[in-house]
Amino acid sequence: MLQALFIAMRPYQWVKNLFVAAPLLFSKHLSNPEDVALTIAAVVVFSLLSGAVYVINDLFDIDKDRLHPRKRHRPIASGKLTLPVARTQAALLIVLSLGSGVVFGLPFFACTASYLIVNLAYSLQLKQVPFVDVLIIASGFLLRVLAGALAIDVPASPWLLACTFSLACYLGFGKRAHELISAKDIVQAKAQRPVLQRYNLTALKLMMLLLAAVTTSAFALYTISPQTQQFFGTTHLVWTTPFTLLGVLRFYWLVTGRSSADSPTDAMLRDIPFVANLGLWAAAVVAIIYFL
Repeated sequence: MLQALFIAMRPYQWVKNLFVAAPLLFSKHLSNPEDVALTIAAVVVFSLLSGAVYVINDLFDIDKDRLHPRKRHRPIASGKLTLPVARTQAALLIVLSLGSGVVFGLPFFACTASYLIVNLAYSLQLKQVPFVDVLIIASGFLLRVLAGALAIDVPASPWLLACTFSLACYLGFGKRAHELISAKDIVQAKAQRPVLQRYNLTALKLMMLLLAAVTTSAFALYTISPQTQQFFGTTHLVWTTPFTLLGVLRFYWLVTGRSSADSPTDAMLRDIPFVANLGLWAAAVVAIIYFL
């Protein structure tokens, strides 16, 4: 039972909550133990809250998940987790995460509450609306970054928010492309997620390539902006741009190929080149900001 409760929260998806730590890294506060502790606590809050959202989403999608070749093995769809227990789990996670969010102050609590509200709206209706569904996914990443900045009381950089939004949209459209490709045909795709019948795979691929260019360009412009160079005291941050480009291109390759992964996140975490590139990017950013 405990294992089923944990798996229902999709812990492998919690890697997305590392966006909460982005303001810590780019505000040069990584060497401040208090801010590191606050950021870790904020990541935990969003992990609990996102876990609740995943449980709620699986409760709404139980019939569709049972038609999916992989999702049917999820705890709720497979019956390993009964509906009353799953509802209780979601309620407790919401109370715990929002209650913990209050400790960080009302602005942070507002971010967590907004995250819950937009995701409930997504589960109830908005995931049926093409493009709006991806914007909802992107808003979740923006709220993570804003919450991370509020947790350590630093301003959220407009550049950071712009890069986050374009990257999040890229990931969202990649998720839809992955779902279309993973389905055997449009009939199965519609049964699993009705909004997929209103997406075109060719258009999704073009949208992804456009957003890949926008994301990489936005990050490159951020690294060479006078404000960035003055704040960090270096011009070398621009040399991390190739890692960004390689990352978005590798993601494109992962989601547009027929994969056995349950989701794009699962595909990324399984892919050694992607993980290695991400690690090198993070190491390079830390070295340049904090040691050069």
